Amino acid sequence: MRKLLNTLYVTTPDAYLSRDGLCVVVSVEGKERLRLPTQSVEAIVTFGRVGASPGLMRLCAEQGISLTLLTPEGRFVGRVQGPVRGNVMLRRRQYALADDAAASLAVAQTMVAGKMANYRTTLLRFVRDHGPDPHVEAAARALAERKAETVRAATIDRLRGMEGDAARTYFAVFDRLVVAQREGFPFHGRNRRPPRDALNAMLSFAYTLLTADAVAALEAVGLDPQVGFLHALRPGRHSLALDLVEELRAYMGDRFVLSMVNLRRISPADFVPHGEDAMMMTDEGRRTFLSAWQQRKRELITHPYLGQRIPVGLLPHAQAMLLARHLHGELDAYPVFLIS
Repeated sequence: MRKLLNTLYVTTPDAYLSRDGLCVVVSVEGKERLRLPTQSVEAIVTFGRVGASPGLMRLCAEQGISLTLLTPEGRFVGRVQGPVRGNVMLRRRQYALADDAAASLAVAQTMVAGKMANYRTTLLRFVRDHGPDPHVEAAARALAERKAETVRAATIDRLRGMEGDAARTYFAVFDRLVVAQREGFPFHGRNRRPPRDALNAMLSFAYTLLTADAVAALEAVGLDPQVGFLHALRPGRHSLALDLVEELRAYMGDRFVLSMVNLRRISPADFVPHGEDAMMMTDEGRRTFLSAWQQRKRELITHPYLGQRIPVGLLPHAQAMLLARHLHGELDAYPVFLIS
């Protein structure tokens, strides 16, 4: 199993990344603030006006360290990577299945069904922990029905419609899962580009971080992150990474965001208006979020299919490995990640 190394998040405005031998050096206004050996870094994620020297970018490419560039709001800008790794025969198999409508639909059905199941488990866990709620329980029943219907989706477009309906059902009651700071964190449905409230800003931010991890995981096992089964192909879009994220959203994204609010680890003061309608985290709020995110990734869980204890942060790598084994023909079906 892959060792979970550190992800370096650089949020300080005008920070500059450079290379010194086999070390990554972070400087601000010409003064060194941090120095890390490359063997302890798996990925670097920067936010906003962060510069990087050509030498540092080459070092990252040579050492297999991904360098991801995000806007201050957490939207993807670009990514620096070295030579493509992995088995070319695996990628040929991936492309062939992606071009096969029936095979592609079968994989996508599994992923969507897993997403719906994890949505439902998240709602039922709230009822277990906080008592009956007719709205949440009704949404959980509706999600169970929609999950059962996924096997009857005859086309990928129909399946995408089912996935969209399930997401609307889930997010229609998401605000009821907020049990602390309710007045400071209003939620009136999922919105993005831009997110118009603090909860949506955190959800989008968490999904962006999770997608970056999924891209790295897929590349590590030799798959092409851009050629997926559920999400449509689009230039520059990591469709397969977005596919992989679907089953992980509720566990790694939604539950984490809810815990940040309900445990009061973040507050309304950590958000500021941005533009006419948008909301974004302050620099301090982003640092708080990322620190907690890294802590969460180090927590151990028992993988439901592998039966092994792994850090939460390795879930994208575990699922990418299982997907590769399925595409290789070693597994009859893709064992989607399900919350226990």
